Amino acid sequence: MSTLIQPRRTAADGPPGVNGAKLFNRLCAVCMTLFALIWLVPFGWAIVTSLRSDGSITQHPMSPLSGGWSLHAYAYAWDNYPIGTWYLNSLVIAALAVVFTVLFCSMAGFALAFLRFRGRAAVIALVTAGLMLPTEALVLPQFVEYRSLHLLGTYWALVLPSVAAPVSVFIFQAFFKGIPRPLIEAARIDGAGWWRIYRTVCMPICRPAVATVSILTFINSWNAFLWPLLVLNQTSSQTIPVGLASLLSNSNIQYAEVMASSVLGFLPLIAVFLVFQRQIVQGVATTGLK
Repeated sequence: MSTLIQPRRTAADGPPGVNGAKLFNRLCAVCMTLFALIWLVPFGWAIVTSLRSDGSITQHPMSPLSGGWSLHAYAYAWDNYPIGTWYLNSLVIAALAVVFTVLFCSMAGFALAFLRFRGRAAVIALVTAGLMLPTEALVLPQFVEYRSLHLLGTYWALVLPSVAAPVSVFIFQAFFKGIPRPLIEAARIDGAGWWRIYRTVCMPICRPAVATVSILTFINSWNAFLWPLLVLNQTSSQTIPVGLASLLSNSNIQYAEVMASSVLGFLPLIAVFLVFQRQIVQGVATTGLK
């Protein structure tokens, strides 16, 4: 009786596909590192430049360690520019935009996910069209609209356009559609109306979607530049991006003070991201936002 002996697999051979998987993981790691450097280098360069003197920056722009570091530019920028007022304006506008966006977009997403009404397809088509239109194409019609409503120069001229965010409606609709249908039907059988289902059943479940929409709305509202530049015509009502742009002049640019003001402008966004980064990742994963 003969015995068939299989050749023993050596460690060098390894299971098929392992080398390819390792190579793919390393390639992904390299791409992620390069992508992170593209974003982090300007932040690091702005912080280092804000700690240098204007003379050192002009004489040795590519030597970040020459001339020594100090916080003089931060003190000068805070004492000579109304950065505190710009902070307060941006914070109030961003907070109002977050509250109204979450409220109205969640109700719109709930209606598109569960309710069946005449014209629902047309509403979905309009929301989809809103995703495709560039913001710059809506600037002139919105300016005429808000001028006719006498809202120019007020906070509402900045808050109301942020409320009509199609991407936020789609985030809430996608999350609501993921809720088990038997849960909604059980609430209906118990006599709950749509308002009660929205308030007591769906909204407590969709906290990741609320966190995602809140953070994206806050960041977009804080960084908005073109629309606040058009509708806010007073220095006391300007936001952080518009105020920082007014510091630049063609004749005498104080690089350290401008960089210090820029660092003060984006520090709140970094703080918000570091505090809520877990909710951002969870919300993106659960809603399928791309």
